[in-house]
Amino acid sequence: MEDDKIFTPGGKERLQASSDRENVPYPRGDGKVKLVTPDWLADHLHDGNMTIVDVQPNIHDYIQEHIPGAAYLTEGVLRVSNRGFPGSYSPTACIQESFRRAGIEADSPVVVYTGKGVFSGQGDGLGQTMMAYTMAKYGHNAVYILDGGLDGWKSYGGELSQEYPAVEPSRFTAEARDDYPIGYDEFLRIKDNDDVVVLDARPAKVYEGRGPWRKAGHIPGAISLPWKSLMDDANPAQLKSNDELDMILEEHGVDRSRTVICSCGTGREATNEFVLLKWLYLYPSVRIYEGSFTEWVTHPENPVVEGPNPREARAEAAAAR
Repeated sequence: MEDDKIFTPGGKERLQASSDRENVPYPRGDGKVKLVTPDWLADHLHDGNMTIVDVQPNIHDYIQEHIPGAAYLTEGVLRVSNRGFPGSYSPTACIQESFRRAGIEADSPVVVYTGKGVFSGQGDGLGQTMMAYTMAKYGHNAVYILDGGLDGWKSYGGELSQEYPAVEPSRFTAEARDDYPIGYDEFLRIKDNDDVVVLDARPAKVYEGRGPWRKAGHIPGAISLPWKSLMDDANPAQLKSNDELDMILEEHGVDRSRTVICSCGTGREATNEFVLLKWLYLYPSVRIYEGSFTEWVTHPENPVVEGPNPREARAEAAAAR
């Protein structure tokens, strides 16, 4: 099946499978992260060069059920405290060793999935975009996210296992791709530029008011785009259809002609929107503010805005300078 040209927010062309993500891995091209479906995984489950990684929220969830051949790699290894700041990425050597022990090779496909833990009852669906982003950030070239995660796999009728795979450690070499994240100083310098749009992926009630942070509200100028609004209502690991996503992005003014900076509370929810825009929608300029609101409010001089309207606050912040 050939690809068709369609128009995305901002009136620019992109390629989309003519029957909405039927061609998998999706999209075509050399992007670092793609989507696969349960039926595709069932057909490729025993490919010798492919690794499957289970990032369910609790090890007991994995013990009770996982996709055959999947190795468990907890999302918790990805971040540690750094000089007191709670949301920093682990040292590169630690991430490298974690990926090696899971048998991950940089140029061989790795399928990542999570789910609502059948044992723990935990899991919000974000584990797979957090892990996929981190793998790509540290040098992986073929990360496949299982659209729908483990719950989608079970709905499809996919086989489950309690066997642990025999995994040979790999020689994965972690090298950070520094063009994905944006640091605090650069964020502060460009966030209010006319050719920049900042997204806040947190729930709307947190964006507008009180969360766990020392200050309520959001970064001035940031547009509220809750990550869950992009996902299926019944399965937070399943993206909505391309037509629905196109409409949501257009309604929020997420224009591919601008630099899009994805943010949230700690950088985790933002991975959902970074993956979508950079690798699935092929936006040319997408960054992720990993420090996000947690880092923003550690600077007491930084203003915050409560309420639903970012644009007036953005104009006010610009005038104040």
